Amino acid sequence: MNNKHTPVKSMNIEKAISSAVLKAVSELYGQDVPADKIQLQKTKANFEGNLTLVVFPFLKLSRKKPEDTAKEIGSVLVRECQAVADFNAVGGFLNLVIAPDAWIALLNDINADAKYGETPVSADSKLVMIEYSSPNTNKPLHLGHVRNNLLGWSLAKIMEANGNKVVKTNIVNDRGIHICKSMLAWKKWGNNATPESAGKKGDHLIGDYYVAFDKHYREEVAELKAQLMAEGLGEEEAEEKAKADAPLIREAREMLVKWEQGDPEVRELWQTMNNWVYAGFDETYKALGVSFDKIYYESKTYLEGKKKVEEGLEKGLFFRKEDNSVWADLTNEGLDQKLLLRSDGTSVYMTQDIGTADLRFKDYPIDKMIYVVGNEQNYHFQVLSILLDRLGFKWGKDLVHFSYGMVELPNGKMKSREGTVVDADDLIETMIEDARRTSDELGKFHDMAEEEKQEVARIVGLGALKYFILKVDARKNMLFNPEESIDFNGNTGPFIQYTHARIRSILRKAEAEGITIPAELPADSPLNEKEISLIQKLDEFKVAVKDAGENYNPAGIANYCYELTKDFNQFYHDYSILNADTEAQKITRLVLAANVAKTIKNAMELLGIEVPERM
Repeated sequence: MNNKHTPVKSMNIEKAISSAVLKAVSELYGQDVPADKIQLQKTKANFEGNLTLVVFPFLKLSRKKPEDTAKEIGSVLVRECQAVADFNAVGGFLNLVIAPDAWIALLNDINADAKYGETPVSADSKLVMIEYSSPNTNKPLHLGHVRNNLLGWSLAKIMEANGNKVVKTNIVNDRGIHICKSMLAWKKWGNNATPESAGKKGDHLIGDYYVAFDKHYREEVAELKAQLMAEGLGEEEAEEKAKADAPLIREAREMLVKWEQGDPEVRELWQTMNNWVYAGFDETYKALGVSFDKIYYESKTYLEGKKKVEEGLEKGLFFRKEDNSVWADLTNEGLDQKLLLRSDGTSVYMTQDIGTADLRFKDYPIDKMIYVVGNEQNYHFQVLSILLDRLGFKWGKDLVHFSYGMVELPNGKMKSREGTVVDADDLIETMIEDARRTSDELGKFHDMAEEEKQEVARIVGLGALKYFILKVDARKNMLFNPEESIDFNGNTGPFIQYTHARIRSILRKAEAEGITIPAELPADSPLNEKEISLIQKLDEFKVAVKDAGENYNPAGIANYCYELTKDFNQFYHDYSILNADTEAQKITRLVLAANVAKTIKNAMELLGIEVPERM
């Protein structure tokens, strides 16, 4: 029955067309085809139309030329599908012109949903756990941690936007020889300093002692090496022996043994210094805008890992060598043998990760586990996946290692506290200062109070940092350029933030003029081609969200943000909103602009980026 005269109230255009194509093929050729044969894509710019149906999958059924098949299907669609107003066939491609009232219906649907394009979490949603950050408690967070945390947080938001329950988790490396180095240095040269007495964040204070240990240790090694060479040892042998026998490293090892044995004095100092570091980390996490639902500690998980390995040994999953060490034989998987417990019974990182997985599995009904860890650990997670599967974890085989590349700064752009890595706190502070200076120079803050200027500078500075890092494919190494990131033009966070602020300004002016934006536009509301293109771009947000979730790709959301912002700015350059020729045009454009601002805000939120109301 032809019901095209019925007003369109709600419109998922692609779904409507796909359904109509299936019916058309059945009617024309007497056969049903699976839904996955429907290939719809955006019509190329040099052809008339909005969406294009690829006809080639239906040629075996029609037994006709591609263009003739396209014309036959197009004729049925124009007759039967409310969304299709006209068509043109070019070879095996059917270009469809979408009816104006279908675009208005779609815009009304977008306008009615505060989170259009995202899938709400439900009671039966799958649970995804995402591990990121993974700091050591002997030094502050650095630029590498910044990329890790931003990727982890964004990935969590994206997975949630795809309808998953998400648990954000962190594993803190709070034990081992590196921790004892900082503790020993504090005991020797700290003079009972605290973060308060030193006027420093706790993580920076402890990091200073880690550097101090290394400085004194190097001096001892050089002195001892010279003595050994004077006694007749070769240079290489003398250096190895000096590194192993230097008094400082021997003391650090003794302290580690005491820690393992639960020595009260060592444990108390360890707890005190770790708490200083955690307080410092929390400040940095808060400044970055990231957090965790559950934090695990290596000091607790490594014992669980040893238990699981011993259980695996009893079941014949692993084997013990003559020196008492425990190994996994992975040669059947095309890998080598992997050490799990040393001959003295101590654990390795793999053991810790097995223990952490065991604790997490007991704490949560995990359906998928995602580890956000740099690409230098690719082999580690390949092995971990096999071992967890062997030990019976249902998600072991399918664990995801979200592997990302290194991030560096151009030489000389920013100094770090230690001279070797870029400190996260320094980076955040510099970005906010740069945002303030650039905004002042461009006259963005001319009518703002000082408090608002500082807040907008914070939002813009952090937005610049986050966007610049997240717009790059995570798998690639990248160069972070602070000056380039703060630009208010081009593919940057501030450009997108400024567009959002500009739209919000337009909406405030409309409100001041007494204009009420309706909840729903009339079906005959006027639309031009650029407005239709903007509605189509808004609808593509759901595809961007879906693709970003399936491919673990925050860069896809960033690129969508940029494209939407570019399209709106081109539209705004060509057409007035508040001074439109007719009242109907003005209202339509205000609804369209409001939904562009909403979608920018929602998309940037998936990247962990705030957008200011004005700039």
